[in-house]
Amino acid sequence: MVTTEEILAAAQRHLNVDPRASMAVLASAAGVGRATLHRHFASRDDLLHELGTRSLDRWETSLDAADPQAVEGAADSGDAARITACLQDMMARFLADSDDFGFALTDSYLTSADDLLARSDALVDRETHLYAAAQRAGVLRDDVPPRWLGHAVYGLLVAAREAVRDGDVARRDLDAMVMSTFLDGAGPR
Repeated sequence: MVTTEEILAAAQRHLNVDPRASMAVLASAAGVGRATLHRHFASRDDLLHELGTRSLDRWETSLDAADPQAVEGAADSGDAARITACLQDMMARFLADSDDFGFALTDSYLTSADDLLARSDALVDRETHLYAAAQRAGVLRDDVPPRWLGHAVYGLLVAAREAVRDGDVARRDLDAMVMSTFLDGAGPR
């Protein structure tokens, strides 16, 4: 018997390759019939909602783990070295998360569910707090809004996911490539 966790894992892997996959295709990817999939998730939206929740859980965990006292600890310290280390760790975690939850970066459902959107906005605020602190500490350029830096990170994550998927970049090279692109492109002038 296939568990809900196994179904979610299979659906997640498949959605990373084909974000528009139907419930029938996702059921097949999970090795179950469509009726079995519907016993676990009444609709595609229900399935996507659960995967969106898990994606946000990972985002929050990545923010918490990027600094021993959470992102806010690094940001509030004002210490440029600590902030830089936190940014590097956070970016590596985001890249690892995008390996697993790449579909969540671009799936429109995740921006249409009010509860997911509200939670996403709260996480963006935490991340933006770190970018603003990095600007004040001279780690990141201060001539752009800190929220713009968050959009730039998002864009880099989408680009990284697609570059690996298309075979343009080896996954092992991504952390250094993305971080140098971010810091050099967003570094102080």
